[in-house]
Amino acid sequence: MTTRFRHSSAPRTGWLRARLRGALALCLCALVLLGQALPAFAPSAGAFLGDFTVKDEVELGKKFNVLIKARLPLVEDPEVKEYVRSIVERLKAVVPPQPFDFETNVLLHNAVNAFASPGGYIFVHTGLLMAMEHESEVAGVLAHEMAHVTQRHIANRIEKSQRVTLLSLAGALAGAFMGGGGSGKGAAVAGSMAAGQAAMLNYSRIDESEADQVGMQYLVAAGFRPDGMAGAFEKLRRQSWMTGTDVPTYLSTHPNLTDRISEVRLRVEQQPAGVRNRQDDDERFRRVQLLVRARYADATIALRTFEQAKPDDCMSQLGRAILYSRLNRVGEATAAFDRALACNPRDQLVWREAGRFHYTKGDRHRAAQMLQRAVLMNSRDYMALFFYARLLFDAGQRNEAYTYYREVLRHLPEDSEVHDYYGRALGMDGQVFKGYLHLAYSALYANEKEKVEQLRDKARAVIRTPEDQADLERFDARYQERKAFW
Repeated sequence: MTTRFRHSSAPRTGWLRARLRGALALCLCALVLLGQALPAFAPSAGAFLGDFTVKDEVELGKKFNVLIKARLPLVEDPEVKEYVRSIVERLKAVVPPQPFDFETNVLLHNAVNAFASPGGYIFVHTGLLMAMEHESEVAGVLAHEMAHVTQRHIANRIEKSQRVTLLSLAGALAGAFMGGGGSGKGAAVAGSMAAGQAAMLNYSRIDESEADQVGMQYLVAAGFRPDGMAGAFEKLRRQSWMTGTDVPTYLSTHPNLTDRISEVRLRVEQQPAGVRNRQDDDERFRRVQLLVRARYADATIALRTFEQAKPDDCMSQLGRAILYSRLNRVGEATAAFDRALACNPRDQLVWREAGRFHYTKGDRHRAAQMLQRAVLMNSRDYMALFFYARLLFDAGQRNEAYTYYREVLRHLPEDSEVHDYYGRALGMDGQVFKGYLHLAYSALYANEKEKVEQLRDKARAVIRTPEDQADLERFDARYQERKAFW
């Protein structure tokens, strides 16, 4: 129920640069790494990229999705994931029918960024959620990204750029890796984002203008405040100036960000008064932003934000409690959770976070009361269900615990931590094959390469039934899919 990796070392970058890199070059990176996976693109390493069909696009999107998950840390907190997904679903309802669905994930990364691949795979950075002030601004960025997908901008660039070969892309990718700085898996992918950028710049002006225009149509049709897109762009420009991050040259001239903001605001002014004057409903956005800031932001900055809040600001009290817990300041965390509960006893999120805290510090009786209350208030709070399953197993109620573990994994099938605790529980209960299998899944989704092989071999050694064999074969299919990017 935490992130796939505990920390991110990737540097903070401007969204406009990271968006192009994330949406285009990582897709091209997938082509390079999987040159034989999509043979219709490239019969040989030096062949031109030719027809790029919708079927190819969907297949590339699937490979892209695996690539990202194999290289970068994801946030699995259902409160955060479900919120971002709800915005995408709201936008998707007004998007013309597509030959694919949209899938949403949240990346643990400080960049103020979101990107979408062919095939409808959308990734939102935690940095974007922390940098925006209103839900409509997040929606504006996502509408823009979804427009890139529905207008097939990347697909068209690949298809039309006959002068681009896999060989030249491989060279660009190698240069990006050799020239990139930083360390760790996230930094390696950030370096690969530069691959193929130069090859596709000629298409950026048309693509960006169309994505602004079509994205605005989606934003308005979905009922969001239309000024959200301009507000997001303003924050991106301000952040670029404050952090010294350059706006890429091609965006500075064809057209620059100031002109794009002006054009977006002109489109807003052309809307009926009832649309222009829509108000933001930011209650859920602020809850999610608080969670992200308390769990993943720089602790010093986050603490300053929460400690400056007014005493009657219940959500800031909760944010402070979560942050104190993260910093292992147990006494202060206990007092802060008590204040948050007294301030807003009807908030399921407060009960869940307090229950989680008391469980980890060993007060299982109090944790059980709080987690039960959270689940009763929201049966879809899978983090609360996860910790409640752990409590039940500790209390010897193993069958009930397994029921909850399976329910959580049905909704969060790639959560490494849930697989880990479920696997341990099964092993302690004598269900050795299933125990090793879920521990192998945990290592797979945590991208712990050596452990995957070890645990998979242990599971193979204790196969007893045809069902066990089928389960291992399903695991092997997932493993080989991800292993291709390791």
